[in-house]
Parts: sequence; C-alpha cells; structure tokens
Amino acid sequence: MSHYPRRAGRLALRAGSLAAALGLWQLLTSFDVDLWVRFSQFPTVTDVGRAFTNRLSGPDYWTDLTDSLTRIVTGFVLAAVLGVATGVLVTRSRLAEDLLGPVLEVVRPVPAIAMVPVAILLFPSNEQGIVFITFTAAFFPVLVSTRHAVRALTPVWEEAVRTMGGGRWRILGSVVLPGALPGIFGGLSVGIGVSWICVISAEMISGQYGVGYRTWQDYTIVNYPGVFVGMVTIGLLGWLTSTAVELIGRRLTHWLPRTSYDPGARPRPARTPAPTIKPSKPEEARDGHLV
Repeated sequence: MSHYPRRAGRLALRAGSLAAALGLWQLLTSFDVDLWVRFSQFPTVTDVGRAFTNRLSGPDYWTDLTDSLTRIVTGFVLAAVLGVATGVLVTRSRLAEDLLGPVLEVVRPVPAIAMVPVAILLFPSNEQGIVFITFTAAFFPVLVSTRHAVRALTPVWEEAVRTMGGGRWRILGSVVLPGALPGIFGGLSVGIGVSWICVISAEMISGQYGVGYRTWQDYTIVNYPGVFVGMVTIGLLGWLTSTAVELIGRRLTHWLPRTSYDPGARPRPARTPAPTIKPSKPEEARDGHLV
C-alpha cells in the first residue's frame, strides 16, 4: 500500500493546489469567459499583482494594516478575557446564570455588524466603536464554547480535588480551566474569524484608514484590482491570526494526546507490557486451590 506524502510532499501539494487555482483564475479572466458568472468583469491575476506591488510601495497600505491589526487585537483580547470569565461564571453560579443568562441570550442572536448604529451613538470616536464591534463579534463564540466546555467536564475530577481539601479557587485553577481549554480555544478560533468579518464591515461603514476602509474606497472609484488587493490582504491576515491562536492553543494544551492522520499507513499494534506476577506464598497457593 502506497504511503501518503510526508511533510515536504504535502507542502508541495498545497503549493500546487494554490498555483492551479491562480492559473485557472488567470485563464478565465484573460479569455473573458462568461458562463453562469461573468469572469470578463474580473481583473486578471497579473493586474492584481501589479496593484499589490504598487500598494506595498506606498505608506497608506502599512497604515491600513497597522490600524486593522490594532483594532482586531484590542477587541479580540477583551472578548477572550471577558468571554471566558463570563462563560465560567454563568456555568458555575446559578445566581449569575439567572441574572446574566436571559440578557446574553437575547443579545446573542443580534449580528455584530447590526451594532454599528449603537456603537456610533455610544462612543465618542469611530475608533472605539470599531473596537466595540470587534469585541462583540468575538465575545459570544468564546462565551458559548466556554460554557459548553465547562459543562462537559467530568464531575469526578472536581470531587477528587474536594476530597483532597481543595477549595473553590483550587478547583477553578486545576480542574475547570485546564479541562475546558480545548473547547475554549475552539471558540477563540471561531471568534477571530468572525472578528475579521465584522471589523472589515465596520471600517467600510464608519472607519478612517484600515483594510476595510481602503477596500471600500477602491470600490467606489471602480478600482477593481485594488478591491482584490484588499481581499487578499484580509485573507492573509485572517489566516495568520487564526494560525497564531491555534499555535497558542496547542502550546497551552500540550498535555493532550496528539494524533497524526496518515491515510496510507498501517495501524501499529499497541504494545502492552507483560504482566508482572508476584510469587505467592505456599499458604496463599493452597487457599486458592481450595477455592
């Protein structure tokens, strides 16, 4: 049975997949192919590449990049801290669940981008309003994932800590938070993606500078290669930030067992240590024989 390609082969396969997609894009747009969608309206890959090169040489691109990253990091960190704290609180305290639960469940279905008018009314500057939108977008995925992760913990672990004399804070630090970390980081991965969607939308509506603001400005002046430059930048930033969250999650949950999927590999039989048999005393042997 042939083995699946190792790390170098997989990297080459991924690079080839991306190159094939770009080649198909270039082919369809160069020949103005119009099927169900109108590729004749799209810029070619070379047009986008030239626009990207020109944008990189100017100062505005890096200013937009810095502003968007600052907004994302600020809102996401606030959402991570408050989302985890609130999720643990409403799960571990019946009073907090009764007081905060109904309000959170009513606000949770409201899209974060629908909060833009509220942010404009609440905050004196657009910058604070965009951070608020980013925070709202990431807060609820983190809250829900934390709540489910804490509820799924095995009660035996908490009972064991109580038996050894541990108090409430000991249980929180040694059982609740470590046990819920995998689920929490699942919510953080979702939250960072939703944050990018909402911060770009907020920048388009009420921002000054930022990747979303610049992308919308390019659209209004019919600079379609510039629009695609913004889209590529958003995709790369989203991929980098989500990868960073995943790496931090792996580092903090290093104690979890790791599995690597290899479709072509044969399963290895588990090695079981030979049982250690202690020699029994003659009296024990006779008693066992009689039984």
